[in-house]
Amino acid sequence: MTEHTLRQYDIELEEIRRRILNMGGLAEAQVVKAIEGLRSGQIDLLDTVVEGDKPINLAQIELDDACSHIIAKRQPAAGDLRLVLAVIKIASDLERIGDEAKKIAKAARRLHGAETPFIPRVGLTQAVELALELLRASLDAFARVNPEGIEDLRRKDAEIDAGFKGVMRQLITYMMEDPRTISSCLEMLFIAKAIERVGDHAMNIAEHVVFVARGEDVRFENTQAKLGKS
Repeated sequence: MTEHTLRQYDIELEEIRRRILNMGGLAEAQVVKAIEGLRSGQIDLLDTVVEGDKPINLAQIELDDACSHIIAKRQPAAGDLRLVLAVIKIASDLERIGDEAKKIAKAARRLHGAETPFIPRVGLTQAVELALELLRASLDAFARVNPEGIEDLRRKDAEIDAGFKGVMRQLITYMMEDPRTISSCLEMLFIAKAIERVGDHAMNIAEHVVFVARGEDVRFENTQAKLGKS
């Protein structure tokens, strides 16, 4: 490659990095607004979240197109190829996070818009905070290409999973004690599951960072270890 071509290539790689981080910011904002709408009952805010899913979908389409262009035109190898492939996968996870935020917003709209609104009091706060921490930390790790904190992120993900199980038990108790709460409890269960899925997708992003930095696929380490022992 000529010096000019190399410089343009570097610009293209930096551009997809920038765009994935911008997409991450959009996805994070969607989750924050959806949870705020759930807590406050602001229907207009929840409507904004539902509409706000479209820019995230568009961002994924544009990133996929940019990455396909780089692969076809530049034929990246080694670390550059890992970066491009990871960006495609991270964009998919961020789009899914946007979908989960939209699910939360729609369920919250149904809860607050019911004829006799009932919002089950369950312990979602810690799971929400952990999921957002995990998402921010994963995006920061991508920005710095630093996979060193992945074990701490896995612990956070495990805490989110445990929190979801706790919320599920609380909701089952509500429904058993008063069948009239079943509809509202199911909506809250959908919300809790969406939060848990945000954590899962954020964890995926952290694992993609390991792939970029080290060339290691750590997505199924536990499964591989178990197979190795069998």
